[in-house]
Amino acid sequence: MKALTITHDKTQIADAKITQVAKPTINNDEILIKVKAVGLNPVDYKLIEDHPLNWNDPHVLGLDAAGEIVSVGSKNPKNFQIGQRVFFHSDLNKDGVYAEYAKAKYNVVARIPDNVSYQSAAAILCSGLTAYSALFRKMNLTGKQNVLIHAGAGGVGSIAVQLAKYLGLTVITTVSTKKVSFAKKIGADFVIDYKKQNTSEEINKITDGVGVDLIINLVGGVEVQKDLSRLAYNGAVIDILNTPDLSNYDLTVKGQSVLSVNLGGAHNGGSISQLNDLSVMAESLVKLVSEGIVDPLITKQISFEEIPDGLQLIKNHQTEGKIVAVLD
Repeated sequence: MKALTITHDKTQIADAKITQVAKPTINNDEILIKVKAVGLNPVDYKLIEDHPLNWNDPHVLGLDAAGEIVSVGSKNPKNFQIGQRVFFHSDLNKDGVYAEYAKAKYNVVARIPDNVSYQSAAAILCSGLTAYSALFRKMNLTGKQNVLIHAGAGGVGSIAVQLAKYLGLTVITTVSTKKVSFAKKIGADFVIDYKKQNTSEEINKITDGVGVDLIINLVGGVEVQKDLSRLAYNGAVIDILNTPDLSNYDLTVKGQSVLSVNLGGAHNGGSISQLNDLSVMAESLVKLVSEGIVDPLITKQISFEEIPDGLQLIKNHQTEGKIVAVLD
């Protein structure tokens, strides 16, 4: 079958090549899917540049796929049927989904509602599940009124903005100048142009010096440290890329919390319940898409052959929303 692969000795996006590899063979607890659409994520190019040592050589890239079931294993407690439309977030330690066929364990696979396209289902996975996990799994929303979402025009941020609005929160987001209008369009109440404005000063103005109740940091770097001073009493920050140095900061003074999200960690975390939760979250999220509450915000649709170009656009921060690739 056709697949986009990389070898151990290559670390550049341009090194990813379409090759012919064997169609996956499923185990008893797995499902084989004919891939119809795949989502592109920042983690995909980052794994190309620094891939795990346990990868096959060549390794099939990609984590998010939607498609049609063509075969099911004998252990099938969710009663999946051949021909059903499904989607899933794959295990980064194993061969991925940028291919004509991909396999997954039954418990991470979720069904796609009839009124949701393969493209929308594929687009909502890694980014949407990260945003959903942050807001619905990690944060205590009781008494919380506002949230700061860094990079609100990106794949994760744009879904987080929509979910936060759905939850009734006032949304503040940071974006670059060229993405201000996009962030306003998707519902952010306050948009801070970090290229032209001082984020901390703007937060103080918006909150009258109280600080924000919640923060979702999707940019990492020095901002994770600065976020500590932006938190209100009893506030919580969720960091996706790295966490702050707390050696000189006492969270207990204001009852604050620092949390993290590692979506892919569920695959090798040893907890079956957390692995099962990937499909539970996916089903909840795609229901919101089906009901028109969340828009996957597909801003670019490309062919299978154009995936490396799409990943380069993501790396260069030249995208808003989500890029998906469609297979023939």
